[in-house]
Amino acid sequence: MATNPVPRFPDGFLWGVSTSAHQIEGAAETRGASVWDVFTAEPGRVKDGSTAAVACDHYHRYREDVALLADLGVDAYRFSVSWPRVDSPGGLDFYDRLVDELCAAGVRPVPTLFHWDLPVGLDWLERDTASRFAQYVSVVADRLGDRVGKWITLNEPAEHTLLGHALGAHAPGRGLLFDALPVAHHQLLAHGLAVRALRASGAADIGIANSHGPTWPASDDPADREAAEFYDVLLNRLFADPVLTGRYPDDIGELMPGDVHTDLKIIAEPLDWYGVNYYAPTRVGAPQGAEIEFGGLTLPAELPFSVRAIEGRPLTDFGWPVVPEGLTELLTGFRDRYGDRLPPVVITENGCSYEGLDDQDRITYLDGHVRALHRALEAGVDVRGYFVWSLLDNFEWAEGYARRFGLVHVDFDTQRRTPKASYGWFRDVLREQRGLPGHRLR
Repeated sequence: MATNPVPRFPDGFLWGVSTSAHQIEGAAETRGASVWDVFTAEPGRVKDGSTAAVACDHYHRYREDVALLADLGVDAYRFSVSWPRVDSPGGLDFYDRLVDELCAAGVRPVPTLFHWDLPVGLDWLERDTASRFAQYVSVVADRLGDRVGKWITLNEPAEHTLLGHALGAHAPGRGLLFDALPVAHHQLLAHGLAVRALRASGAADIGIANSHGPTWPASDDPADREAAEFYDVLLNRLFADPVLTGRYPDDIGELMPGDVHTDLKIIAEPLDWYGVNYYAPTRVGAPQGAEIEFGGLTLPAELPFSVRAIEGRPLTDFGWPVVPEGLTELLTGFRDRYGDRLPPVVITENGCSYEGLDDQDRITYLDGHVRALHRALEAGVDVRGYFVWSLLDNFEWAEGYARRFGLVHVDFDTQRRTPKASYGWFRDVLREQRGLPGHRLR
């Protein structure tokens, strides 16, 4: 367990935790269906056969969860708004209540407007979905904008494209491989249209939550380096370059649908900050001519790269390598690549899956990553905030309830919440950041 105090971050640094609607809300009968409801109803899609129909029952227990946030002492709570819920009669009433409860507790609400739960009947392969998203964003902003200042448009369009549409491991379960590229473009277009809709509503603090990690070549062999560069374009630059520079990486734009030049002007609407979800680097080599099992996924043999294990590192219970210095490398690399085009950065997700209430491994993980973030700040990266994933154990997508990322344990039979050791550690870190006495060293 870490014992030394975490270095002090600047005054005004934003500390928070994150969740998403589909993973915690439950109360599925009170909202419309999403592509995830359809996906989880299909046998074999979720490893434990579960669904998110109840999940953490946050819809009914949000006051209890806000009390946990207040006791934790976070500045902000990143949650997502369920588009299918908003499309249902009275659906926004829940978010009214949640935002009011957060404000009363002194916790800043930070809504994400799309976290993968697309309403049934819409399709990211269709351009019109981007316009429909902007209309929905306007409705949410008009209702909540008097109390919400900080907004996030999309969460991880890379994963939603790759896992949901290219590989079929997530909803909607398609296996399109590179024919999924229009999904990426339409999500990015939706982001740009959402920024415009939020600006029109008076919002002045807008970002996106993109997932990123360093790409490490498996060796110095030219074939491995070329494969790693391609992977880096596909998972990092494809989603960062258009937003930050108004351009797609070389040869990618011509593969996208529609009037790409005009769309890029919308996609590159200026942001107030750039959100980064970081978990680990990826080690990539040349294709090996066979399917590869990696991180619970089956990667097809026809991909122009192969993902290799990062050896010599501890692994989370999910099998992900623990590499805190990768966060420093990622952020300094972004600063060097994008220069003054990179707005202030907020880490919108960082966390790990471990079992148990006395989760010392999670404490070690988070401590290492917070220190790595501070090193990036010392190196000149303008970092403004850090959100832990996640407040609660939850429905972990295709893994069901087998993975536990929460600072708070949830008994899914009784819905009892029990703060873990990592919850107490993070609470003490936040107190020490504010010059208040903690308990970790006593």
